[in-house]
Amino acid sequence: MKLSTKARYGTRALLDIALHQGEEPVPLKDIAQREQISLQYLEHLISPLIEGGIIRSTRGIGGGVSLTRSPEEVKLSEVVGLLESSLAPVKCVIDPAVCNRSEFCVTRDIWCELKKAMDGVLESTTLQDLIERRQKKGQPMYYI
Repeated sequence: MKLSTKARYGTRALLDIALHQGEEPVPLKDIAQREQISLQYLEHLISPLIEGGIIRSTRGIGGGVSLTRSPEEVKLSEVVGLLESSLAPVKCVIDPAVCNRSEFCVTRDIWCELKKAMDGVLESTTLQDLIERRQKKGQPMYYI
């Protein structure tokens, strides 16, 4: 089971915005260059994040994107929820009706526990946590 590219790249883009946000919005072309994501794909990722209220877009000279809240207030569960259809490892976790064995299936119990654990990690992790993890790893602010 893997997260989609949308979720992985979208999270990286939000981290970049959080790291580079100042008085001016962060231009998408700068994010694309630093994160090595095509600008066209990045534009595709940004839309659900704007619609979900995590970021805002400013047009024109000096335009770009910025967070609508502080990094401490943006949970990864919200980000992944906007970019993924589901994090369930198998369909029956979300919809038991897809399998006539769901009611008594012990392996489904494990898949439900797995989803609960993943949801817990994402719910308890914020963009600020990612900023702090990045600092601990000694990753430079600009790495291109």
